[in-house]
Amino acid sequence: MDQIPVTKIGFDALEAELKDLKSVQRPNIIAAIAEARAHGDLSENAEYHAAKEQQSFIEGRIQELEAVISRAQIIDPATLSGSTVKFGATVEVFDEDTEEEHTYQIVGDYEADTDSGKISISAPMARGLIGKAEGDVVKINTPKGTKNYEIVSVKFVA
Repeated sequence: MDQIPVTKIGFDALEAELKDLKSVQRPNIIAAIAEARAHGDLSENAEYHAAKEQQSFIEGRIQELEAVISRAQIIDPATLSGSTVKFGATVEVFDEDTEEEHTYQIVGDYEADTDSGKISISAPMARGLIGKAEGDVVKINTPKGTKNYEIVSVKFVA
């Protein structure tokens, strides 16, 4: 089985979500199913079917998180160094087309969140940046066409 790279912060977030699902969400949905069952005829009980569907989602997510956590390879970006982009790096880039600067951290697939500047290591942007250094110009294929980015800085922080 392959290991899944994840930052320490991402791993802690996955563990917190798993704990919440097991200790809060699961008992709540079990109680909701019991309450809906008490209303009688289950074949036409929308509350029961919605609760069972939610239970199925929660159980599936628990299984997924347990699998990810068991295969996680925790990498703390604060312990890394260097001038080239690699997993865990926080990269500041200059978009040569829009003349805007953006900051991205390269993280694992399960902790990616583009709204907070965390991009998955398997994303085209991250794949294009890996192995490059400050000052390099990188061409990235995007849905809107090819874009050119200059790497302004590479940092490794937690």
